[in-house]
Amino acid sequence: MSEGEEEQKYKLEVEGEEPRDSSRDFTGKGTATYPNGETYEGEFKDGLRDGQGKYTYINGDVYEGEWIENFRHGIGKIEYKGKGVYYGDWIKGKRHGEGLFTYPNKDLYSGKWEDGHKQGIGTFIFYDTGMKLYGSWKAGKFVEGKWIYPNGTYFQGKYDNNKPKGVGTWNFNNGNIVKGEYSQMVKVNTDRNDPKKPDEEILVWKTT
Repeated sequence: MSEGEEEQKYKLEVEGEEPRDSSRDFTGKGTATYPNGETYEGEFKDGLRDGQGKYTYINGDVYEGEWIENFRHGIGKIEYKGKGVYYGDWIKGKRHGEGLFTYPNKDLYSGKWEDGHKQGIGTFIFYDTGMKLYGSWKAGKFVEGKWIYPNGTYFQGKYDNNKPKGVGTWNFNNGNIVKGEYSQMVKVNTDRNDPKKPDEEILVWKTT
């Protein structure tokens, strides 16, 4: 802290009242400013954030929605600075239930969440290509379902690290069906002029 600066303290402002230095036992609407500079504007119950409210974090993230006992809980929207926007269900401070996440590049995921991760049935849409991943997600990764092209052609099978792996089926828009198996291989970088270039991951398809 620089000379002459005063340490910022907690402050709760309530319309028509003198500022408070604590929210203890307070029920109603108010604006809280925390020692770290973060702010909350909304409803309190028994001194806790509870009801509708807007919280602005020191890193620039902004959450607006429902709260229960100081947790983001219910329906809410958060704008992660530079990382995207989530709107949907929350439980105990984590994305949990149904929700939509829109990324800065306009890609989006709509579906189930659990403990803050994509989990369950959901759809990921790539904005630039129009391709979709539809099916089952686990711990944030796509594990089984359809890789769909804009023309209706799709691959159905299992995935590892969001890429096809193992037995699956290509279903073409002309009605043709091709069964086979994907392998994930690594092409090791042997370029002496660019030794720091990362190894290349390659998908290999074998018709059965």
